[in-house]
This record gives sequence, structure tokens and C-alpha cells, in this order.
Amino acid sequence: MAPVEKNVAKNDYKEMLTTYFKGVKAEWSKVSWPTRKQVIVETGIVLAVVIFFTLVVYFMDIIFKALLGLIK
Repeated sequence: MAPVEKNVAKNDYKEMLTTYFKGVKAEWSKVSWPTRKQVIVETGIVLAVVIFFTLVVYFMDIIFKALLGLIK
């Protein structure tokens, strides 16, 4: 490659990168961020659901172990 072609390629790359980050900045400003209260409430809901299903699976495991114990 000739030196001129390398400079053109570098300039195109820089322009593409600059355009990309300008687009990222524009989209970032459109994001609707949740309030602190909303994050706390939804985190609590997620934790409650995870704990609930963990307990359901745990008790199902105990029940199935007991049932399989009766078969042996």
C-alpha cells in the first residue's frame, strides 16, 4: 500500500469511529432511567420471586426423595 492509501484508511476509520460515538451519545440521552425507588422495589420483587422458587424446588426435592425412599 502506498502511504497516501494508509492515511486515507486511517482518516476513514477515525471518521467512522467519531460517527459511531456521536450516535452512542445521542442514543444515551434518550434512555429513560428508573428512579431509585423503582430500582429498590423491583429488586425486592426479583429477590422474593427467586427465594419463592428456590423454596418450591427445595420442597419438591424433599418430597421426591421421600417418595423414592418408599420405592426402595
